[in-house]
Amino acid sequence: MRTTLRKITKTPLDFEVKLNKIIFKGTLEYHSGKLILLKAELSGSLDRACDICAEDFDMSIDEEVEFFISDGIYEDDNNLELDVIESLNGVVDIEEVLASEIELIKSDYHSCDNCKNS
Repeated sequence: MRTTLRKITKTPLDFEVKLNKIIFKGTLEYHSGKLILLKAELSGSLDRACDICAEDFDMSIDEEVEFFISDGIYEDDNNLELDVIESLNGVVDIEEVLASEIELIKSDYHSCDNCKNS
């Protein structure tokens, strides 16, 4: 799902995309200047290999995500520390954002229930 950032207004734009067993559902809403606020929820499960025993397991995902998307290069004038994704072509690809969030989750340390309990 690709959306032109200039078309996003104060009225929240709902979206829902699915990748494998993960659902990414939320809203896009104009915030200020060139910033669009993305609020969403990641839910579902992800096939992972345990980082301790290397056995495959189904990792449950249930996370809330909130960050800004900048229409162009983000310049921080007020020294605020914000999570910002920059869109250099004026378009946001929600499926690409989802894939990026999944890779971020995968990069963390995960263990199966058997290893957690031992």
